[in-house]
Amino acid sequence: MVENQDLVSTSDENRMMFSGSRREGFRLKGSDIDMMFWLNDQRVIWDISQSQYYNTRRQTLILCDCSDSPPGFTLLYLLSPSMNSDIQRSCVRMNNRHYISSSKYRQILISESSLPYNSTPHGPCASGTIGTQEFDNAHCFVCDFWPPPAFSWIHRCNLWPQLHVVDDIVKNGCHFVAIGHKLGNHEDHEWRISFSRAEQKLVYAMNHCQFLTYGLLKLILTEIINNGVGDDDKLLCSYHMKTAVFWVIQQNIIPHWCPQNLLGGFWVCFKLILKWVYEGVCPNFFIPGNNMFLGKICGVKQHQLFIRLSELYEKGLAFLLHSPSIRSYIIDVLHNPRNSICTDEHALISEVGFDRNLFLETLRDRPLQKLDIQNCIRCLHTIEQMIGSPLLTRYQVLTLQNITASVLQSTAFTLHIETYTPDNKLSYRADIISCHMLKLAAKFGCITDILYIAMYYYKTLRYVEALSIIEMIKVKLAQPYVMYINYVDAEMYTEAVGGQSWSTKMRQAVAGEVTLNLEIPYISELIPEQQSALQNHWPCLVVPPFILLYMLEILCYRHVDTMRAQTALDDLQNLVHFDRGQYIPLLLRDISWQILGICQQVTGNLQAALYSYRQSLRQKPYNKIQTATEMRIQSLPMDSLH
Repeated sequence: MVENQDLVSTSDENRMMFSGSRREGFRLKGSDIDMMFWLNDQRVIWDISQSQYYNTRRQTLILCDCSDSPPGFTLLYLLSPSMNSDIQRSCVRMNNRHYISSSKYRQILISESSLPYNSTPHGPCASGTIGTQEFDNAHCFVCDFWPPPAFSWIHRCNLWPQLHVVDDIVKNGCHFVAIGHKLGNHEDHEWRISFSRAEQKLVYAMNHCQFLTYGLLKLILTEIINNGVGDDDKLLCSYHMKTAVFWVIQQNIIPHWCPQNLLGGFWVCFKLILKWVYEGVCPNFFIPGNNMFLGKICGVKQHQLFIRLSELYEKGLAFLLHSPSIRSYIIDVLHNPRNSICTDEHALISEVGFDRNLFLETLRDRPLQKLDIQNCIRCLHTIEQMIGSPLLTRYQVLTLQNITASVLQSTAFTLHIETYTPDNKLSYRADIISCHMLKLAAKFGCITDILYIAMYYYKTLRYVEALSIIEMIKVKLAQPYVMYINYVDAEMYTEAVGGQSWSTKMRQAVAGEVTLNLEIPYISELIPEQQSALQNHWPCLVVPPFILLYMLEILCYRHVDTMRAQTALDDLQNLVHFDRGQYIPLLLRDISWQILGICQQVTGNLQAALYSYRQSLRQKPYNKIQTATEMRIQSLPMDSLH
């Protein structure tokens, strides 16, 4: 919301939207992150009369042509030349018109924008992995109008969803993703109409039991139906499950969606899917004429899938016991139908477990602002406008706090860089503002956000002040109730901050990883690592807070007290050598060994530094710092290493 609002004034920028399971509210193991991107200055219309709503000098209009495409698909042709080079290269000429070829557009965007992450085509998306997290990025076009082929859906919504939800969905239009129909006349050039935003709103319109039914179907698909099946033979997907739930809810087949009837609702949805596979027809929820099984689930594969589902059907609900994720929750109910299933999440997960998942999610998704003071100021203004909104949920308030802390930190360092001048008066004023921003960020964020103040003091040669901040952080991190990644003493945490607001918990009891923007030189000692990651098209440098804490302590004490610098170095060395995942996550051992090597090198222990750099190269290359590591090894004077 913040990033898209910030891009309103820059019409040629990409806008983005999370989609898929994570956007809908699921956090399931193995789920990827789905994102949609579209150009803000390109708009699709369904009728030429809709062009009156746009300034054609600033926006390129694209017209739909569904006349020769299967239901749910369309051709897109330019009404006027586009200034975007990717669109220009994607055009093909048919019937004296310039159509945007979906296959060409997909190929260009995947090869250019997603190359750094070794992505591969997956349907309309670029699919790849960042660290251990898989992602699907879809570059698409947006339309502000509801598709005429889906008008019938509006008239079907008598019982569900409610009228205000329908109105909200319709006024938000649709998207077009770069994939054609396999049996269409223009497969390489057609675009599929995407209702991703509408589907999100429909999932949010479900009650809790309906949502759990959808989740149950997703789990049995992964853990039972597709278990042990090769990727090419996985005919059913999560989208089919979601479509079944939508149809069952809207057709009012289940009169009461409640915990006591959870398995009953699931069984109705499963039987509908079985019926679809038998008939070879899965009607799209918005455009029923679009059979989503056409060309995919047919012939021998359809028969084999039907046999597989029939065998599960004959076992009855007992086949759910084959799902390791849900077996323990439903086994008592299957043995005694008079029992009911507990669906109260507060009874199923402890406060500590809930907080851990929440903070992991919130701290992981901090934005990284570009090195541009105007961009930082514009983003702060956007946040200021959003803070007072009564529509924000308490989850969004927590997220906004983290975004605010991140933007303030980036702004503080950027301001220092852009205003550094021999004019002492100007630098002094900028320094006061930067310090104030960093202290304010620490009030919004978690414990380890205070480290940015220490980095700034070190950068501006205030070693004693930096050490004072470091000692304060040490005291805070030493508290037995502090939560870091997956490690927390549940009893101590509950006793210290149980029942308090998430804002209070985050400031007093949560430590997060330190994320460094690659374009901001926080401290000179880490610039080679930032440049290496940047050259490898990596988004940021992620450092364990305990590692950065010791590094800053060593660097500061070198100018104040060399004996204490050696003590801090010994502490860092013990941490890196003997930690078993409590303070250094496995994925961050590359940067941890690297920082140990840097500290050993600056203190003159070159043999130990060489060993640490080589250890860094042996770790999983999460931070993409290998180039910097090899450069540091080559810079060591080999004569002094023997």
